[in-house]
Amino acid sequence: MNPPITLPSHALVEQTIDQAIAVIQPNFHMGLDVSLALIPFLLALLLFRSIKLPSLLWWPLFAVFVLFLPNAPYVLTDVIHFVSKVRVTPPLPIWAMSILLFEYIVYFLFGMQCFTLSIMLWNGLLRRRGFGWLNLPLELLLIAASSFAIYLGRIDRLNSWDVVTDPRGLLDHALRDATMPKPLELTVIFFIAVLVIHYLLKGMNSFARFLLSPKAADRR
Repeated sequence: MNPPITLPSHALVEQTIDQAIAVIQPNFHMGLDVSLALIPFLLALLLFRSIKLPSLLWWPLFAVFVLFLPNAPYVLTDVIHFVSKVRVTPPLPIWAMSILLFEYIVYFLFGMQCFTLSIMLWNGLLRRRGFGWLNLPLELLLIAASSFAIYLGRIDRLNSWDVVTDPRGLLDHALRDATMPKPLELTVIFFIAVLVIHYLLKGMNSFARFLLSPKAADRR
C-alpha cells in the first residue's frame, strides 16, 4: 500500500487560502448590486439634508432616487446565490460556511440599511416641513412599490434605467404582472420580508441615534 501523500505546510496554507477565496468570491455581480444599493442613499443625503438645491435640479434627482430605491432591498433576492454556494457536494467545511454566512449577512444588511436610512432621511424632511403625518402611508407605499419592482427585477430581469431605455417594455411587463396571481403572490412575500427587516433596522437606528444624542449623554 502506498503511503498517503502529505503536502508541505506552506502548500496547505496556499490551498486553504485558495479555497477561502473560491468560497467568498461571489458568483454574480455583487459589486454592481452594492453600487446600485448605495445610489439612493447618497441621493437621499443630497436631497433630504440641509443642502439647498434649486427646484430644477431637486426634482430630477428625486425622480432618480425613487427609481433606484428598489435596488437597495433587491439584495435580499440574492439569497439564491447563497443557497447555490451552500448546496454543494461535498458539503462546505464549518470555517468556509462561517465566512460565507458572514459575507452575505453584511451584504444584506448593507443593502437594507441603504433602504432604511434613505427613507428615514425622507421622513426627517417631511417632519421638518410639517408633513410628518405622511410618513407612515408614504413609507408603506414605497415598500409596496419597491417589492413589485424587486419582482420585475428578479423575475423579468428589468432595471431602473429601463424607464429611459425601454419605457414601453417596462410598462407592458408591469401591467401584465400586476394582473396575474403569481407575481402578486411573490410581491406580497417580498413586501413582508422588506417590511419586517426595514422596521427592525429602523428601530435599531432610532435607538442608536437616541443613545448617541447629547440629551442621552446628559442623562448618563
